[in-house]
Amino acid sequence: MTRTARISTRGCYRPAMFRKIFGPGPEHERAADQAQESFDAAQAAGDTASVRRIVSRLERMPVEQARLVASAAYTLARAAQADLDISDEETAVIELELRAHEAIDEATAVLVTEMAKLQARTVGGTEDYVVTREFAALASEEQRTDVLRACFAVAAASGSISAEETAVINEIAKELALDTDVVNAIRGEFHDRLSAVQTVRRLAEGR
Repeated sequence: MTRTARISTRGCYRPAMFRKIFGPGPEHERAADQAQESFDAAQAAGDTASVRRIVSRLERMPVEQARLVASAAYTLARAAQADLDISDEETAVIELELRAHEAIDEATAVLVTEMAKLQARTVGGTEDYVVTREFAALASEEQRTDVLRACFAVAAASGSISAEETAVINEIAKELALDTDVVNAIRGEFHDRLSAVQTVRRLAEGR
């Protein structure tokens, strides 16, 4: 049995849903399989009700909007993966950041956040860039900017953005194809939360 067949027989929803959302082609199919694998893992961990609720909403959306939601959520889950969880506090931060500039409407922001929370424990591997590039291809510059800002926000929710989290977010920024000035401006908003900056300040203060 192939890997794809294994994935498609475990879900509590239509096997082809993510393939339909992401469309044909090798990279699109890899993105679809990654998204579906996260949902299968969440279901196996006992999150069946959450999976069904999210899938029900995705299936009612136009395909392009569903793809935007799914790829945005996966990208945010990458930023949150350092502690393999998205806390209630981080959930609130993500929703707030996604809605702050109105490039993403409230209902979509809530769904993206819920999906990211579900996926955070299973996201990983060398193909992360595939799904993020799907989002970059679909999203407006404002939407890409808001998602990058939300990535910084979820990493900063603990009070400090580690070097590992910074490295992941830097990769996401590259994949989102945002202008360097935009990325630097967002990073500047979280300057005081960067662990390297905090370490230098403690040393300077003799702590």
